[in-house]
Amino acid sequence: MKIFVRAQIAVVVMVVAVLALAAVWLTGASAGTVTVAQTTTKPVVSAAAMAEYRRALEAYNKVHDAYTAAASAYWSAIADKRKTRFAKRARNEALVIDDYVLTQPPVYTGPPKPVDPSVPKVETPPPPSVPVVADFLNAAMQEYKFVPRRPQSEIEYKRAYARVAAAAGLTKEQAVRIYGFEASGNGAYDVQAGLEYNRPGAHAITTALGYNQLLTTNSVELMAESGGKFLAILESEAKGLSNGQKAELERTITVVRAMIAFARTVPDDWGQHEVLGNTPKGLATHAMNLDLNVGPLLQTQKLLDSIVYAHKKGYSQPLTAAELEMMNLTGDGNGFDMVLMPLDWRSQVPTANFFQRSGYSHNPVAQRNNVVATLIGATNAVMDSATKKQGAKDLAAVFPN
Repeated sequence: MKIFVRAQIAVVVMVVAVLALAAVWLTGASAGTVTVAQTTTKPVVSAAAMAEYRRALEAYNKVHDAYTAAASAYWSAIADKRKTRFAKRARNEALVIDDYVLTQPPVYTGPPKPVDPSVPKVETPPPPSVPVVADFLNAAMQEYKFVPRRPQSEIEYKRAYARVAAAAGLTKEQAVRIYGFEASGNGAYDVQAGLEYNRPGAHAITTALGYNQLLTTNSVELMAESGGKFLAILESEAKGLSNGQKAELERTITVVRAMIAFARTVPDDWGQHEVLGNTPKGLATHAMNLDLNVGPLLQTQKLLDSIVYAHKKGYSQPLTAAELEMMNLTGDGNGFDMVLMPLDWRSQVPTANFFQRSGYSHNPVAQRNNVVATLIGATNAVMDSATKKQGAKDLAAVFPN
């Protein structure tokens, strides 16, 4: 069930890379904290300094408590109106603009929380690193004794992706413009969020990978929901191959079948799949995005699910790339809500209506472009620019007409 998508959840850095790594880190963090607490002497603080701290804390609490109350009321209204819209649509009732919250979220502008001078300072341990391509490949070998069939060139992967995307019904405009938006217009098939550009000190910020930036959670969920379809396609392809190539693809099929079984060990729920995605087997499943046979299927299905969702809701018009990206950015239900919105409402309705509070707070793009019209406009502008880059041009050139 595609409840959230990359942008609401991809912006938040992964809490754990794999369970084993998390366990080691947490153990070390705990031990480090205890050591500091045992060896740190409580600071000697004057009565005047403590009095000033208490005064500042009282001032902070007064302002922050008011902000907290206002923000809680705002996001409760967002949730309530979202439920109302979905219920009205289910009853085929027309919406009115007042079915949306028309004000922007409260912003805290008060003083920062003061630091208690009597409490010893404790160094915060660094967060665990986000797993990268090498980790995905290592997990695939460790868990399944499997090495993905990687392309010999970038254009080879682009051809495979274009062929799969076109066969699934995606248009060239959708595929190329979304590739441009998600993968910077020049991203390789193994591009990862945070590593789009070759910059000193760059590091992965999430596990989002490939042309359409799938998270580990996406990969697990797609295997659970569409794995049978993938197997049928792969088995059909295997029939037309020579003995050596057929044996190689059959090995891949065996591993895909095992990954599907793993992905289906939990209910079809995003949160459950997120847990699996952070395990070694979840990282190994994510490595399939690098496989020339399976990766294009995963990357394409992510977009196709949104198109199918719109069709099931009775929307027969082709989605523009920006509209499809809205569904990718905020979730199918929220994005489709934007797609159906009358044009003259889009300049009035805040983007906060289509996010969970935590997702919005970590999404600077939605905050800067804080009404629907500007968010869609900014998305189109990025796509316009990105599709002029060579990677996007190459994908367009190999896309079947």
